[in-house]
Amino acid sequence: MFIKVKVFPSSKKEVILAKKEDSFEIKVREDPVDGRATERVIEILAEYFSIDKKRIRIIKGAKERSKIFELPDGN
Repeated sequence: MFIKVKVFPSSKKEVILAKKEDSFEIKVREDPVDGRATERVIEILAEYFSIDKKRIRIIKGAKERSKIFELPDGN
C-alpha cells in the first residue's frame, strides 16, 4: 500500500490528518535537519497503522515536504 504524506516540520503541535484513505497531512515538532522530521513522520505512521516502523519504506521525497511511503499489505 502506498500513501502520500505532506509534512509540516517545526510545528507547535504534532497532528496527523487523514485527507483521504491514502493521503495524509502530518505536523511534527522536529526541524527538517538530518532527516529528523522524516524519522518522526515514520514513527507517527507506525503508531497510526499499528505496525513496526522498520516495515515502512520511503519511496519518494526523502528531502521534500511531499513524500510517498510504502506500507506492508493488509494495512
